[in-house]
Amino acid sequence: MEEAYSTLTPLLGGFASLAFAIALLSAGLSSSVTGTMAGQGILEGFLNIRLSIWVRRLITMVQALIIIGIGIDTLKALILSQVILSIQLPFTIIPLIWLTRNNNIMGTYVNKPITNLLVYAAACVIIGLNLSVSPRGLPLL
Repeated sequence: MEEAYSTLTPLLGGFASLAFAIALLSAGLSSSVTGTMAGQGILEGFLNIRLSIWVRRLITMVQALIIIGIGIDTLKALILSQVILSIQLPFTIIPLIWLTRNNNIMGTYVNKPITNLLVYAAACVIIGLNLSVSPRGLPLL
């Protein structure tokens, strides 16, 4: 991760580190916005829990600030967060598939058969990749 920007150097020269920083910032912002909006949709739409925007922002930012504040290696924390996200993804994707293929819920926006086939394939790949990791955390592939 610390040297990843160097692969951009032959293409971008001195702007490689800036381009990499902008890409990381953009990825972080898009994932935090998407996660926050998804959480808000679930809380408000399914659980009827309404939180102010400041409380939602506080909840999402406090975790990162705690990690920085207690001095945990941010690279290890980033890797761990990605592992946790990968583990929880099937628990998100399976209900999402069920909801989007349910005609009573989605009405005219229900998935087409080809869409269902593609999302089943994507879910199988994600679940398969999660299952292909050994107990030591080393990929078996």
